[in-house]
Amino acid sequence: MDEIKEIKKNSSELIIKNHMIWSMGAGFIPVPLLDFAAISYIQLDMIRQLAKLYEVDFKETEGKAIITSLTSAGLAKAGAARAIKFIPVIGSYLGGVATAVLSGASTYAIGEAFKRHFDKGGTFLDIDLNSLKKMYMDKFEKGKDIAEDFSKAQKEKEHIVEEVEKKRENLKTTDEIIIKLKELGELKEQGVITKEEFSKMKSKLLEF
Repeated sequence: MDEIKEIKKNSSELIIKNHMIWSMGAGFIPVPLLDFAAISYIQLDMIRQLAKLYEVDFKETEGKAIITSLTSAGLAKAGAARAIKFIPVIGSYLGGVATAVLSGASTYAIGEAFKRHFDKGGTFLDIDLNSLKKMYMDKFEKGKDIAEDFSKAQKEKEHIVEEVEKKRENLKTTDEIIIKLKELGELKEQGVITKEEFSKMKSKLLEF
């Protein structure tokens, strides 16, 4: 029995984590309202998967209504981020970053609230909305921290990838220079170029 509970716990955490990440990705959609529609779909799908995991009869209409009710506070915070998106180019990026974190936090909080309700044997028919809202708000701030940490980790990974790519380019450039230096050395040995010409060409090659 404990093993089954542990499997459900691990599975529910995975479902929540994956949907939180997908919500953050949707937060970068540059078109206001389109990002909201995508995030809402992701959150509803998360509830559907949690309901299936806990063997609860899924109610789509009720699920949508509960998501709207729970996220009203989160939407107020995300509203400013969406407004920024209307600013050309830079606004889309800045708004996307802010919306991504808030969307991830909201999805995490919704998932945790439903997970707790279903884990206690609850269904869509006996949901206490006030209790669910309290759980949502309690988990929202933790969700922000998790989303921000994930965002930072992704940036660090991207930075590492960029550094590796730069090193590869430098290595490629170094290899090319070595080959050219060898060719110049051979030309000097063959008398095609003078020692002075060799020195000048070598200096130019090493100016990188």
